[in-house]
Amino acid sequence: MEIKKATRESYGEKLAELGEINKDIVVLDADLSSATKTNIFAKKFPDRFFDVGISEQNLMGIAAGLSTFGKIPYVSTFAMFAAGRAYDQIRNSIAYPNLNVKICATHAGITVGEDGATHQMIEDISLMRTIPNMTVICTSDDTQTRWAVEEISKIKGPVYLRLCRLATPIIYNKEQDFEIGKMVQIGDGTDATIFATGVTVSEALKAKEILKTKGIDIRVVDVCTIKPIDNEMIIKCAKETKKIITIEDHNIIGGLGSAICEVLTQEYPCKVIRMGIQDQFGRSGKAEELMKYYKIDADSIVEKLLDEN
Repeated sequence: MEIKKATRESYGEKLAELGEINKDIVVLDADLSSATKTNIFAKKFPDRFFDVGISEQNLMGIAAGLSTFGKIPYVSTFAMFAAGRAYDQIRNSIAYPNLNVKICATHAGITVGEDGATHQMIEDISLMRTIPNMTVICTSDDTQTRWAVEEISKIKGPVYLRLCRLATPIIYNKEQDFEIGKMVQIGDGTDATIFATGVTVSEALKAKEILKTKGIDIRVVDVCTIKPIDNEMIIKCAKETKKIITIEDHNIIGGLGSAICEVLTQEYPCKVIRMGIQDQFGRSGKAEELMKYYKIDADSIVEKLLDEN
């Protein structure tokens, strides 16, 4: 049976484990700890957990201050409120002075589902990757998320870790190697490369299996780090495969697809098919239904590739 888990849950569990090892870690939330899963940390380390209430700008300012005293703040709220409401504070109070704050934003993308367009943050990758000093990570499963939560504690400077509400399949075993700034290639197919990130990685892998039955052999590249981007992998795949597709639970403007295109226009110009939210707002509905509606599910990938062949 396929095991599924939401990356926000993996985040909360790993953060509590990490708190045992690194006493400098403090966690801040904005009245959403049961949803972001920072409540797991709060129960274990109440003296290192701070709920600032519904004041996200203040959340970032406090985290910035704590970091100047040698603490490693992990800051959590929904992506809409982190990247959206507190953008000014992230840019000017955290990234500009290059402070060691880890912004772990949950409930990103349209897969928030029934919460609807006002809570579906589909612009955060674009906003965060254009800020100097910011590292941007978007994890695809439980294993990768647990790795990322620990790994970002080891690097200095601000990080934006994008997490989702929707439970997704566990893709990797515990022995899988990851590295910040490096993508993960799955398969060696030459008919196409699908660059995917976050919840769309498992959809791309499903599409890979369907396409195999139709005689089309593709590779999937998991873009777990969006900034810094893995130029070498992008160019390698563009040279080795016939088609390039990007897919993301994010606006196609400014997100993963744009990042891939920026590299290829300079290094190896070729056609890129960008799948994602087509510059429109989301709507309320079940996550799986919305993925189908906005054509970021496995069936839509298969349809797109068959149409392009």
